[in-house]
Amino acid sequence: MIDQLPNIRHIAAVAATVAHGSVTRAARAVNLTQPALTQAIARLEKDLGCQLFDREPGGMRPTESALLLAPRAERAIAEIGSPRVTATQIRAFLSLSRAGSYASAAQRTGLSAASLHRAVNDLSLALGERLVERRGRHIALTPKGEARARRFGIAIAELRSGFAEVSLWLGKAGGKIVIGAMPLSRARWLPLSIARFAADRPNVDIAVIEGSHSELAGPLRDGEIDFLLGALREEEALDDLEQAASFEDRPQLVMRQGHPLSKARTIGVADLHRYPWILPSLHTPLRGYWRGMMGGEHADLPHVSIECGSVLTIRELIRESDALTLLSPDQLRVEIEAGLLIGRAPPVPVRRTIGITTRRDWRPTAPQREMIAILQDIAQQIS
Repeated sequence: MIDQLPNIRHIAAVAATVAHGSVTRAARAVNLTQPALTQAIARLEKDLGCQLFDREPGGMRPTESALLLAPRAERAIAEIGSPRVTATQIRAFLSLSRAGSYASAAQRTGLSAASLHRAVNDLSLALGERLVERRGRHIALTPKGEARARRFGIAIAELRSGFAEVSLWLGKAGGKIVIGAMPLSRARWLPLSIARFAADRPNVDIAVIEGSHSELAGPLRDGEIDFLLGALREEEALDDLEQAASFEDRPQLVMRQGHPLSKARTIGVADLHRYPWILPSLHTPLRGYWRGMMGGEHADLPHVSIECGSVLTIRELIRESDALTLLSPDQLRVEIEAGLLIGRAPPVPVRRTIGITTRRDWRPTAPQREMIAILQDIAQQIS
């Protein structure tokens, strides 16, 4: 399995040879000599630990490994956008885009600031675009730079998927699935799904990145996350993302044991005005559902004394006060079952759709498809 971004020319050589079936035509297509193309393929075969082509008198016949890798390689090359771009330039540019300065990027990569500066300048020349600009002491990406960073991220994600598919075919470790998880998904849905998947696919690693939708949508678009789990958003705000509903969540009023409302036979909207509230930030879906429950945008809303998206923090604040919150009972299931907190139905039913968000052009590997299928199956059991 390859951990570093490989030589772009090597990847292009494999894709061209699969497409043309001839070293001569492939070399012409990627502007390499025939010996250089043959050497590039041999180096990539060594890195992957497998043969990509059967050398025959009539040409180069791709093996199954090459057929798995070639479509990913073609997509990656298209996203990179120029045959003159090198892996070193991409790594330097992405490090700079994340660090915000050459000095910080140098510390993260171990390269000198001068080397990074030279690589980013060479990348700008190769693409014919201004990618960065100075703003005070920091470096910021230009609009074209931001677009390039996103396309490079997608290219890297495609190559990682291609290498993972080859590795799985060879019976080796099958790469990694990176999941962006919003709070609700981490309570029961995702842990149950991971446990089942890990039992079926012990050779595939899983990484869970926690955060809110606003924190995770960018990495999803950049290819750093494979898919995102949580409350679905309005479709018109997600032109480049695709959503699939999984189950319906019904948030409840949550309060401490012994709260004045805990013994009430019924709870009305007027009762909810008498207590402080702890809720997530203003533009989250749950906050919108709360406004609807309380009478809508123009209603006289109770004061939200604390804005917080951390379930752990909310749990402790609720236990120590008469504050109320609106949360899925799954997120506080242990505390509710232990009698530390109480969940009550809200005066107006609240429902939100939970699901999976992916890039519209995402092409999952077989393990990624299996993980999605398991998530949808577990979601049906939960609902």
